[in-house]
Amino acid sequence: MSRTRTTRAVLAATSLALVAALVTACSGGGTDTDGTATAGEPKAGGDLTYLDSLTWNTLYPPGGGFYPNGGIINNIADRLLYQNPETLELEPWIATALPEVNADATEYTFDIRTDVTYSDGTPLTAANVVKNLDLYGKGDTDKKLAVSEAINNYDHGEVVDDDTVKFYFSAPAPGFAQAVSTITSGLLSDATLDKSTEGYGPGNATSIIGSGPFVISDEKVGTEIVLTAREDYDWAPPSLEHQGRALLDSVTISVAGEDSVRVGAVVSGQADAARQIEAPDEAQFAASGLALVAAATNGVNNGLSFRFRHPLLQDIRVREAIIAGIDREAIVDTLFTENYPLATGALAETALGYVDTSEYYEYDPDKAADLLDEAGFVPGDDGIRVKDGQRLSLTFNEALPQPRSKEVVTMIQEQLAELGIEVKLFPGDQAAQDAARLDIDTIQVYHSMVGRADYDVLKSQYASKNRNTLLNLDTSDGSVGDPELDALLSAVASEPTSDERQAASAAAQQHLAENAYILPIFEEPQVFGLRADVQGFATESVGRPSWYSAWLDR
Repeated sequence: MSRTRTTRAVLAATSLALVAALVTACSGGGTDTDGTATAGEPKAGGDLTYLDSLTWNTLYPPGGGFYPNGGIINNIADRLLYQNPETLELEPWIATALPEVNADATEYTFDIRTDVTYSDGTPLTAANVVKNLDLYGKGDTDKKLAVSEAINNYDHGEVVDDDTVKFYFSAPAPGFAQAVSTITSGLLSDATLDKSTEGYGPGNATSIIGSGPFVISDEKVGTEIVLTAREDYDWAPPSLEHQGRALLDSVTISVAGEDSVRVGAVVSGQADAARQIEAPDEAQFAASGLALVAAATNGVNNGLSFRFRHPLLQDIRVREAIIAGIDREAIVDTLFTENYPLATGALAETALGYVDTSEYYEYDPDKAADLLDEAGFVPGDDGIRVKDGQRLSLTFNEALPQPRSKEVVTMIQEQLAELGIEVKLFPGDQAAQDAARLDIDTIQVYHSMVGRADYDVLKSQYASKNRNTLLNLDTSDGSVGDPELDALLSAVASEPTSDERQAASAAAQQHLAENAYILPIFEEPQVFGLRADVQGFATESVGRPSWYSAWLDR
C-alpha cells in the first residue's frame, strides 16, 4: 500500500519556545499520518542507501545551510538544544534545560551534560562548548571561517563551572536559543575546531569529529559518504522515543545528479531513499511499496532577488514591470504539485513573522508594458527594449539546489520576452554558480531560498552582512545602497521580545515589497522518495534528513 506524507502548519511563538510549523514524517509503529498502519517494533541493524542530488562542499557547521552539507552535519553533530520538528518547540539536548536569559536577551546561561564524549574519545566539556560558540559567533578570518548567519551580536562565551556555560551579547540576541538548535551550531571536538576552512572540505570528511549518533567512516570525494552508527551513543534528545545507539548500522550517501537515476534507483529497490524528488516524478511514489515525504522548510520562499543597484534595475518601474510580467501561478501550476503552494509573501505561511504581501505580486502584463514605457525602454529592432543604447537584457542564475530552477527561469524567459525583456540563464555547476553569485555584472536576478524556523531567517537572506542576495552591499567599495533595509533587518534579529520581532519582520517585508526588491514564487518543501520498508524516517525543522530513529522493516 502506498503512503504519502505531507506537511501541516500551526503558528505560535514564545521568546524561547518556538512553534511555527508541523512537519509530519514517518513513525516507528502505530498509525501513519494518513491513517495507514505502519510496521511494528523497530528493528536494529541494516545498511541504508540514500541518494542526494548534489555533493557536499563543507562540513563547517555555519556553512551547513546548503542542503547536502546539512544532511551530513545533522547526523554527526549534536546541539545544545533540540527543535522538535513536529511542534518547533525548543527542548533540552546537550543542555539539560532551556537557558536562563536576562531581560534584554543579552546573556544566556546553559547547564550542560557531563557524560557526553566525541567519537575520538575526548569529552564534551564546558570549555569545548564555549570554544564552539566563540568560533561560530566570531568566525576566524585567518582560517577563512565565517561567522554563523544564525548568531547575531555575539560577544563572548564563559565557562562558569564544569557543567555551566554563559554567553554574552553586545545587543539583544533573541534568536540565540533557536540558533543553538540548528545544524549551523553543531558541536565539534577541539581538534576539529582547530582546522582551517580547507580542513572542513572534501577529502577530509573522516577527520570531522562530532558527538552525534553517526560518524563518517568513509569518503569517496565528490561521490559518496558513509555514516556508521556510533556504538556508545546514549544522549539523544529526551523527547525522542528511541534512545541509545542508532537503529541503522550505516547510511551510505551517494550523489546521483540525474533526477531519473535517483527515482529509478528507489523505485527499483537499488536505493532506499532519495532527496529532491521533482514534481513530475511524485506520482511514481504512489505505487505499492513506495512513500513520499514533503517536509516544510519554514523560511524565505523560493523566489527572485533583484539586484537593484545594477543600472538596468535601478528604476523601480523596471522592477515592478518584471514582477507584473511574470505569471507565477502559471509557473506553479505547470511545473509543480500541491506540495508547492503559491507564495503570498517573502516568507512561507508556516514561518515566524509571515506577512501576506501578495497584492504587490499580481500578474498584469499590460501594466508591465506601461511601466517599461514610462521608464523609457522602447522596443528595439529585435523586439528587446532599449534605453540610451542599452538593451534590457538580464541574467538569472540556475539555482541547482532548488527544484526545477532551469525550467522556472525558462518559463520566465518566455513570459518576459513578450514584454521585450531578454532573460539569459547563467550556466555551470555549483562551483561556477558559487563563484558568480556575488558578481552583479554576471547575475542581475538571483534565484534562491533559505529555510530556518526563526524570525532571523529574513535577515539571513537579505542583510548585507549575511547572504546579501540583493547585493545591497557592494563588496568592492563597502557601500550600501539601501541602509534603511539593513536597519530593518537588524531590528528583526535584535528586538528582545517576540511582539517586537514580529513588528520588525513585518516592516522589513513591507519594505521589500514596496520597493519591488523581490518576487516570491512558491513555498519550497524538501521532497523525499522512500521505499515503504524505510521506517522512522524524520527531518529536522527545515527538512534535513535525520537517520537516528530510522530502521528497515525487512
